[in-house]
Amino acid sequence: MLQFASRRSPVVCTRGCAATSQPLATDAGLDILKKGGNAADAAVAMAAVLSLTEPFSTGLGGDCNVLFYDGITKKVYGLNGSGRSPQALTLDLLKKEGFVETNPLPLCHANLVTVPGAAAGWCDTIRLFGSKKLSLGEILQPAIELAERGFPIAEIAAFHWNRGASILQSPGNQHGKDLLLQGRSPKCGQIFKNPLLAQTFKELAQFDKRGFYEGRIARAIVEIIQRNGGVMNLDDLKEHTSTEVTPSFTDYKRLRIWELPPNGQGITALMALNMLENFNIKEMGHNSANYIHLLTEVLKLSFADSFWFCTDPAKVKVPLEELLSKHYSKQRSELINMQRINSQSIHGNPCGTGGDTVYFTAVDAEGSACSFTNSNYSNFGTGLVPEGCGFALQVLLNMLEFGMNPQEALDAPRFCVECAKSDGTWKLSLEEGISQSATQDLIARGHNVHWPVCGHDRSLFGRGQIITKGPWWESQRALVAEDSQKVLWAGSDPRADGCAIGF
Repeated sequence: MLQFASRRSPVVCTRGCAATSQPLATDAGLDILKKGGNAADAAVAMAAVLSLTEPFSTGLGGDCNVLFYDGITKKVYGLNGSGRSPQALTLDLLKKEGFVETNPLPLCHANLVTVPGAAAGWCDTIRLFGSKKLSLGEILQPAIELAERGFPIAEIAAFHWNRGASILQSPGNQHGKDLLLQGRSPKCGQIFKNPLLAQTFKELAQFDKRGFYEGRIARAIVEIIQRNGGVMNLDDLKEHTSTEVTPSFTDYKRLRIWELPPNGQGITALMALNMLENFNIKEMGHNSANYIHLLTEVLKLSFADSFWFCTDPAKVKVPLEELLSKHYSKQRSELINMQRINSQSIHGNPCGTGGDTVYFTAVDAEGSACSFTNSNYSNFGTGLVPEGCGFALQVLLNMLEFGMNPQEALDAPRFCVECAKSDGTWKLSLEEGISQSATQDLIARGHNVHWPVCGHDRSLFGRGQIITKGPWWESQRALVAEDSQKVLWAGSDPRADGCAIGF
């Protein structure tokens, strides 16, 4: 049983900071900052190391999304690094193969693989937001060295690697062994090497995006997908591009919160915050039954809208301005009954009123910040490994409403709201540490509750990282000395192996 007893203090520093779910990745980001790189450079270095050390949740086979705050211009920029479906993958093709809404594609089917967007996203992050002081090769060097000489597997990583190993061991996945040790998942403390991934990094560094989307690596991706019944081809890879986007935002009390617009689902959090402004959260008490009930109902309504409206805006118009309007959110919040669940959480009509992932972040000496997500979607994604390549809300409220520092906010017990796609029912999971009395009250209000969630199952609640500038969450912040407003405060989620480090 994984014990959960975090008592870490927040990291405080002034010149730069990095935070990830894996210490070696955090160290790589900090090393790039010390060499003169900026937050974007550090984020890509950390993404590369995490794809090596946590291949069950992230890697070059997945996508990435980036928010970059320029400390000089004070502007926020966005990059959507998600890949598109193959051109040949049509509804008619799926119907001919017997796949319809009532009989969807199985999770590991090769036709669920979209074009991997991470590699292009890394290159474009450096091109658009990087310091220009370090080459891509220098930024990827920490990951290359670790992949070649090996690194010891951390405890939580070993658990999740083992949990997803069966998909790598399946008979049809002939290259899955590249992410195993003698056919098995590596154990805690064992040294794991991935020279094939090191070579992939080298080709990306030498040839930039062409090194991934054309040539040897592209052919290996297409070969494994087509061998397993997929339709992706070389043109799908060659034509891939990241997309520069204008980030969406909402103002919640005294803070402005930014997210990438659709096709991503970041607007779910923004819609939820807009609804929460209509309630006195602090008065309810942290993790009380009223507090959890309210947030659960708000998230159900937000997810109902994002599930319905979020799509590729190049194909379908998304009513983004209307969805994020305070007027629409006020109307949606009026559907919430504080004494009983809403069993009819369906999408609204904003026009009528006038989603396994890793997250990591870095802040540099100029005050620029990079918020980065990199995902395979599910444990090892589809599990298909190309030959010779080696890759396969509540925290904000804790700080703003209840005055917690970054590490306290990450340590606090969480809840998770999930919708079963089969029947549309909602499940509310509560982490150990939430009281039994609150749990029983939520059950009485009609929630389908799973409590207590403990041990390694806590991964359900995500693995957050926080870096902030100045102690803005403190109620007496107006009395804080001006110098302390320049201090970086950081925390790292205790549900992972990682850490925050600053200098």
